[in-house]
Amino acid sequence: MSALSYYWAKLSWRRASRYEGTAYRRLLLPHPYRLDLPGVGASSTLIKAHDPTTGQSVGVVHDRATGRMTVTTLLSPGGSLMAPTGAVQSSLRTWSAVLDAMSTDEQILGASVTIQITPGAGEALGDDVQARKDPGAPDLAKRVIDELVRTTPHATASVAPWMSVTVDPSASANPPVDLAEQVAETLKVVDGLDLSGTGTDIERRASDIDLRRIVRAAYDPAVFTARNAQFEELQWGECGPVAADDGWEEYAHDGGVSISWVLQEMPRRPIPYSVLLPLLAPGRFQRRITIAYRVLDPYEGEAVLEREISHARQREQATAEMKGRAKWSQRADSQRAERAAAQAASGDQVVDWTLMVTVTARSAGELPAARQELERATKAMRSIRLRPAYGAQAAVFAAGLPLGYNPLVKG
Repeated sequence: MSALSYYWAKLSWRRASRYEGTAYRRLLLPHPYRLDLPGVGASSTLIKAHDPTTGQSVGVVHDRATGRMTVTTLLSPGGSLMAPTGAVQSSLRTWSAVLDAMSTDEQILGASVTIQITPGAGEALGDDVQARKDPGAPDLAKRVIDELVRTTPHATASVAPWMSVTVDPSASANPPVDLAEQVAETLKVVDGLDLSGTGTDIERRASDIDLRRIVRAAYDPAVFTARNAQFEELQWGECGPVAADDGWEEYAHDGGVSISWVLQEMPRRPIPYSVLLPLLAPGRFQRRITIAYRVLDPYEGEAVLEREISHARQREQATAEMKGRAKWSQRADSQRAERAAAQAASGDQVVDWTLMVTVTARSAGELPAARQELERATKAMRSIRLRPAYGAQAAVFAAGLPLGYNPLVKG
């Protein structure tokens, strides 16, 4: 991030703050602005659809401004740390094929994969154990399991992964004419993505209740373990905060204060598949790690790589004219750009991606500890560098939620 971009963003944020553009207070306004979500989620609405293939309900987030729709899939990832190297490489190749399929489908605009780690299993664990408890079990076994249920929420973490795919249903050869057909077209496109063999299992498509729970629990972590009955009658706008203040380096909202960091630069060297393990390790605070993808079509990918080669050579030449020789890092950048262009010419796809991390503390007093925990996890990764999302805390916070917002998808 250049100094000019930093200070320009700082000036824009101060101007917005002066006119209270960084503060949100939920008000009962006339339709259609009543109970809208704040910020980038203001134009979204939730549609409850019926999936005839599974017979279950599916939540579809509709962007009223662009007509795009987002479907979220709940995942159950398998661990790869103890898996054979060949199995991990096979999963990576399969995931590469999934991204390749996205590039050839004009209706798929982007996708994101999020893993949310929340300390404590809460009431959900107790409900599950209570339903599976054998009434005829010995008294000692019942006392032991009850003690485990009572103490376990303080020593475990709940992991909730999901994948959100943003689709433009009107980009088909025969554009759907009404909302129902648009939803059907969106579900058909998402069902065409085959995630089998990628190292993860599909639990099911997220229902409208699932989406309400995820969004509401992000703004108020205290309700994360609440039962489904509390979310059934909740309106989409009510899933957002009652009040929120978007700061330069933090985002205050219902029940907590969040800090979000973003990818500073792409890795300059090959990285192991376990590089994100420090971020995925449970900590004291709720954490969301999101990787957003946008697969470029072959023509756009070729143009991007040619532009990267030109910029790298210009930087190398300018430094050589001023100092007598180019930096080794600049030469390495040119070589990497040329290798990427050669791979694209052989049929590989170019993917634009970014990494976003959000940590939520329950109060402002816990914010320094949450920031320290995130800094330690970031430094432990070594290969990937992150920085605070200056002046864009609310937007990055929302990018990790299934609100239909992907920062890589062009408006």
